[in-house]
Amino acid sequence: MVRLKDLREDNDYTQSYIASLLGVRQNTYSQYECEKREIPISMLIKLSELYGTSVDYIIGLTSNPKKYED
Repeated sequence: MVRLKDLREDNDYTQSYIASLLGVRQNTYSQYECEKREIPISMLIKLSELYGTSVDYIIGLTSNPKKYED
C-alpha cells in the first residue's frame, strides 16, 4: 500500500506539481500513485523529505507518520 495520493491530497498538491518536483511526467507520477510502476528509491527519499515522513510510512511498512530521528 502506497500512501502517495493521501499525502499529496492532504497537502493540497497536484500530481503535476509533484511530478515537476521529481522531474517526471504527470502520467508517470500517476502510475506511482496507482502502483502500476515502482517508485525509484531516490524519489521515495525526495517525497519523504517533502512530506516530513519516513519512506517506511509512504510504502506502508509502518502506520507511524513521524520521520525517524538521526
